[in-house]
Amino acid sequence: MDEVEPISLSALQHWRYCKRQCGLIHLEQVFDDNVHTLRGQAVHAKADQPGVETAKGVRVERALPLWHDELGLIGKADVVEFLAGGVPYPVEYKHGCRNKAADIAACDDVQLAAQAICLQAMMDKPVNEGAIYYATSKRRRIVPITAQLRADVVQAASDIRQMLSTAKLPPPLQGQQAAKRCKACSLQERCQPQATHSGLVAARAALFDPDA
Repeated sequence: MDEVEPISLSALQHWRYCKRQCGLIHLEQVFDDNVHTLRGQAVHAKADQPGVETAKGVRVERALPLWHDELGLIGKADVVEFLAGGVPYPVEYKHGCRNKAADIAACDDVQLAAQAICLQAMMDKPVNEGAIYYATSKRRRIVPITAQLRADVVQAASDIRQMLSTAKLPPPLQGQQAAKRCKACSLQERCQPQATHSGLVAARAALFDPDA
């Protein structure tokens, strides 16, 4: 079997949030900070420090390296709690509150599911649940690792690999998705989501309209 270029686990979340954002970060290798990314970095400050501790009788590992050879995934888990029998329980840290919009939360779920898939393959233990910890509300949201989520991980990894192999940057979001997601994106200026094909056609038409 030919070796595949590993895809970072964070790329899966980026892809589900916005394919163009994923392309800018993982294909064109560009990234800018804004208040949202800086808050996210602050949330991860502790979780990104590798270490092992015991809390309430549960072994907890932080910044645990993860990989999945067959799917070509690589990354790390913010926190993995080891339950009875050594069953791993991934916890992904995010800024914000637990009441995120369902479609945004679903992007986080795919990243968590990818961690679960990696842990299951690495440790030969079933990983059927994990959690997203939201720093602002200091609450967890339990996420069952369903068959659909596992399939979403496989599909996203395949789609990202296809994008990287063709080196073709996806188009920007449009409509309601753009209205909800572009405003918070730190790459908005690089992306220029308003410069859609229809917008360019209208601009050219106005330029050459003798009555304009």
